[in-house]
Amino acid sequence: MEFQGELLNFRKDGTPLVNRLRLVPIHDDDGIITQVIGIQVFSEAKIDLNHVSYPVYKETCNQRSDHSANYSPRHGQSPFTQHQEICGILQLSDEVLAHNILSRLTPRDVASIGSVCRRIRQLTKNEQVRKMVCQNAWGREVTGALELMTKKLGWGRLARELTTLEAVCWRKVTVGGAVEPSRCNFSACAVGNRLVLFGGEGVNMQPMDDTFVLNLDAANPEWQRISVKSSPPGRWGHTLSCLNGSWLVVFGGCGRQGLLNDVFVMDLDAKQPTWKEISGGTPPLPRSWHSSCTIEGSKLVVSGGCTDAGVLLSDTYLLDLTIDKPIWREIPTSWAPPSRLGHSLSVYGRTKILMFGGLAKSGHLRLRSGEAYTIDLEDEEPHWRQLECSALTGIGSQSSVVPPPRLDHVAVSMPCGRIIIFGGSIAGLHSPSQLFLLDPAEEKPSWRILNVPGQPPKLAWGHSTCVVGGTRVLVLGGHTGEEWILNELHELCLASKLDSEP
Repeated sequence: MEFQGELLNFRKDGTPLVNRLRLVPIHDDDGIITQVIGIQVFSEAKIDLNHVSYPVYKETCNQRSDHSANYSPRHGQSPFTQHQEICGILQLSDEVLAHNILSRLTPRDVASIGSVCRRIRQLTKNEQVRKMVCQNAWGREVTGALELMTKKLGWGRLARELTTLEAVCWRKVTVGGAVEPSRCNFSACAVGNRLVLFGGEGVNMQPMDDTFVLNLDAANPEWQRISVKSSPPGRWGHTLSCLNGSWLVVFGGCGRQGLLNDVFVMDLDAKQPTWKEISGGTPPLPRSWHSSCTIEGSKLVVSGGCTDAGVLLSDTYLLDLTIDKPIWREIPTSWAPPSRLGHSLSVYGRTKILMFGGLAKSGHLRLRSGEAYTIDLEDEEPHWRQLECSALTGIGSQSSVVPPPRLDHVAVSMPCGRIIIFGGSIAGLHSPSQLFLLDPAEEKPSWRILNVPGQPPKLAWGHSTCVVGGTRVLVLGGHTGEEWILNELHELCLASKLDSEP
């Protein structure tokens, strides 16, 4: 429904003006409003503010001086309450009400509202409000991981940098210790500010069963092997994930006796870390080169991969590890993406998953894929759907392009729900370290190239990646000839490390 009317507003000096506003909704083919066009014209207001039939509040410099002179704050009272009787925009009697309203907005909307006037700007600068805004937008688990970063930047600055990516950069990190013997096709994940690596393929396809940890909080981080009472059978082509802040979970891969479908968990913070096997219900088929992720901090999701007969898979399984007796459950869908291996699963919006790339079945062929699919496991009847990514013009340092098809690439879920992918096995001459950005929650998602300064990995194929503290992406496994170097890491910083907020 169209709106047209006049609003009374004021200039900075207090003189009134009229804002003639017209709002026109735009409907799609189904009659649903998709956008609203607003047109406004300002003109002088010829009214006497002392003879109007409704209350109009105008604060002058003299009034501000009078309030400052007469105001003496009581213990625990906010200094903003001195303006409550003259705030014509909010008309609030309790500042807590304003904070509760603001905390329900998105970070971008709070930043926009903060530019309306000085009074609201002061309200939005409340650190607790900013934390609640981020928590509502990104979830408690994500904001919990970001807690350490906010001590340096503050929630407002952090939200801005993660939204605009104005501070993103590459840097090279050299660490001590060693992961020995040398290996490839290992799997790694982040546990807080620690990187954990398990297994891999050694010399002559030897399956490895050892666990290494790199503590990035240490003054001089070094790889250290963990002494455990027992280890899962050695393997490569498996997945390693983190659960509930300190638990590790290993699934599948290729061992000495062939492909595996077992599950092992370990509490990294236990006095004596021990891998324990979890058996529950009918497990998925044994597989390798599958993909996995965790949702809601405790549920393992496994998708696709390859059987010992070389058959590609298209199934999706879930294992809830919070219950006493976890049971594997296949996610039934009326349609699934073509079967594949070497793809990635990225979580956004708490229970939503983005599948990208891989070596996928296409008729009688197996081809690299550049397609993206999404599923929401919170739906009553979850179903996969393919994302139709448009090619829009980029803004600033971001330009629009469709990523070349690939497998064994790196995929990163950002706190604000966007996905970054790069590297992998790519046909042709495309740069493997080129970064692509996608927001799957957009009405019309589009890939954009993200130009990042610094030192990116020269090669990014068969890498493992870990997101540390929510803002640091560590890439493991610089491949040079036959050697896999784990002492030179590449870090993609999503936020700056300044100690003050402007």
